[in-house]
Amino acid sequence: MKYSLASSTWDDKEIGAIHKVIESDMYSMGQEVASYEREFAEFFGSTYAVMTSSGSTANLLMIASLFFTKNPAHRLQRGDEIIVPAVSWSTTYFPLQQYGLHVKFVDIDKDTLNIDLSQLADAITEKTKAVLLVNLLGNPCDFNAVKSLIEGKGIILLEDNCESMGAKFDGKQAGTFGLMGTFSSFFSHHIATMEGGCVVTDDEEIYHLLLCLRAHGWTRNLPSTNLLTGEKSNNLFEESFKFILPGYNVRPLEMSGAIGREQLKKLDGFINTRRLNASKFLEVFNNHPFISIQKEVGMSSWFGFAIILNDHSPVSREQLVSVLSDNNIECRPIVTGNFLKNKEVLSYFDYSVSGSVLNAEHIETYGLFVGNHQLDISNEIKHLSSVIEKLFSPFL
Repeated sequence: MKYSLASSTWDDKEIGAIHKVIESDMYSMGQEVASYEREFAEFFGSTYAVMTSSGSTANLLMIASLFFTKNPAHRLQRGDEIIVPAVSWSTTYFPLQQYGLHVKFVDIDKDTLNIDLSQLADAITEKTKAVLLVNLLGNPCDFNAVKSLIEGKGIILLEDNCESMGAKFDGKQAGTFGLMGTFSSFFSHHIATMEGGCVVTDDEEIYHLLLCLRAHGWTRNLPSTNLLTGEKSNNLFEESFKFILPGYNVRPLEMSGAIGREQLKKLDGFINTRRLNASKFLEVFNNHPFISIQKEVGMSSWFGFAIILNDHSPVSREQLVSVLSDNNIECRPIVTGNFLKNKEVLSYFDYSVSGSVLNAEHIETYGLFVGNHQLDISNEIKHLSSVIEKLFSPFL
């Protein structure tokens, strides 16, 4: 038996959507992307959604927009301090470096694997301008606790929700608690659009900034009346190459939008199955003497299943990885592990570390994760359980 990290979420509906785009002979961003954005915003309860070429570029646009807003409550400038957890994907952090922010790393909670709330409280100072939360492996942060820490301090709240599409806290979708939230629809994620990402917001000016920055910094994709230029010219020739911001080209393909529309229809079912798989995983590993697992906050969408060896484990992570590999069970580090280990790339950062990062270091040494799927993986979980039970049996 093979227990893979991910499996295809597509069927004939997605293939049909691709053929529809081929028949239209319109491959660059168009009406399918626009329809996907409207449906995405409606699904997640946001006013606006902007599709991008990836979750990474969604993060890039999210940060970039804060440097061009006219709203002083939302404006960042180089040197401003932004707080992040010490465990996340690399492109959570890279736009922060690219825009010259001072990045303050904070440890994660050993149970939830999200930012440690007590350490966050200690890290916040008068210099703190923004907090970028990461909902890790499908698990939403405790937004009530975070908001109580930043309330009245003029701190911008942002979310990297790229691993946690469909997660909820107090009935509200993760990714929608801050000024902006980002999503990913890469193959191994909750839905797949080839490559793809999204930024959601309720702020109209931010929305217009995202539209402009996504496509060359031009005005072409802005509404006729907008908060960046006011009224656009009726002369399409003059307006076609009018640039107002130093933007990018991180537009998605029309195929990705068409596929995404079909995927969104299935997302509720995908999340339900992932949660059923999680209940079976929890039954097996909740009280293991040598293994810790992620503690759910709110309603996780269970991107994958963390397996973290305890300090007194008689088995090393290297041994565990080897045994899993020998038994066709794919596994990976928990995201990047402790990102602070990457000294070479961090040499380009302006950064500091608030307090210790013992929990991030622990999962760096002792943690891994295995996949979850939108399909029933009861047999795969049984296989995983059997392999781990056999590995630890001499010590029980």
